[in-house]
Amino acid sequence: MQAFYADHFVLPLPDGHTFPMGKYEKLRSRVVAECPGMRLGPALPATDGELALAHTPQYVEAVAQGHLSAAEQREIGFPWSLRMAERARRSVGATIAAARVALIDGEGVAANLAGGTHHAQADKGSGYCVFNDAAVAARLMQAEWHRRSRARPLRGNRELLRVAVIDLDVHQGNGTAAIFADDDTVFTLSLHGAKNFPFRKQAGDLDVELADGCADDAYLDALDAALAALWQRTAPGLVFYLAGADPHEGDRLGRLKLTAEGLAERDRRVFAACRARGIPVAVSMAGGYGRDIDVTVGVHLRTLQTAFESWTQWKQPQVA
Repeated sequence: MQAFYADHFVLPLPDGHTFPMGKYEKLRSRVVAECPGMRLGPALPATDGELALAHTPQYVEAVAQGHLSAAEQREIGFPWSLRMAERARRSVGATIAAARVALIDGEGVAANLAGGTHHAQADKGSGYCVFNDAAVAARLMQAEWHRRSRARPLRGNRELLRVAVIDLDVHQGNGTAAIFADDDTVFTLSLHGAKNFPFRKQAGDLDVELADGCADDAYLDALDAALAALWQRTAPGLVFYLAGADPHEGDRLGRLKLTAEGLAERDRRVFAACRARGIPVAVSMAGGYGRDIDVTVGVHLRTLQTAFESWTQWKQPQVA
């Protein structure tokens, strides 16, 4: 299974900043040590043209040239720097690469060791999200699928690629919902804390709000119901799975009470449901702000291990 990273671009954040920049390098180190079957590669940066599939050219230029206002930088949560702009491009590039491997190359499952930047809207960033990686990659994969399906048969030669975003970060994917508000080819599903950030939610196709303190059983019941509704309402050819670690009981920002095993079961159910329907998955890590960063890294690692297990089943020969 292939996974892509950009953790060598570290933002120069001030002391005491709440964003856990160090978790990405820690995660890659653990993948190298504990997941020998996973092939890692550095992400290439998304181009201006790719970013403009989901973002306004004016916003793309403002990020690239350092023209973001002080208020815009505060809303993003990062001070502008060349590394900030480059890391944002490469975070999108990693999700593009994962989606291309999973869908176009037929691998079934691939991963971004970061990503899940679901608060970024077309014309602005927010909540530690500069560009919306899933939104850009979704539109790019639709274009590539259409182009290739016209040239040669691809998995049934469906020219229209429908996409689903399964967002299980603890925070609502308001940016993704806003970008695809008028696009019926992309279905957005978000399970999130009702009282958590963003405090003004953006209606998606299916939003499931969870009470503070929600634990494993209630969460998994809600997930099962949401997935059943998703399959009834759309038939995606590609899923972007935002597997946030922040619903964990030890997360500083999460307000939910899922155990590590509960989150692992969440991942198993998502991958199993997609695999049963033959739907490729590009998975990103999304949020995770544990009081103990190593616990957060452990949750992300189990997500990747579950993804790897799903990938091995994709690669098994089909029995007639």
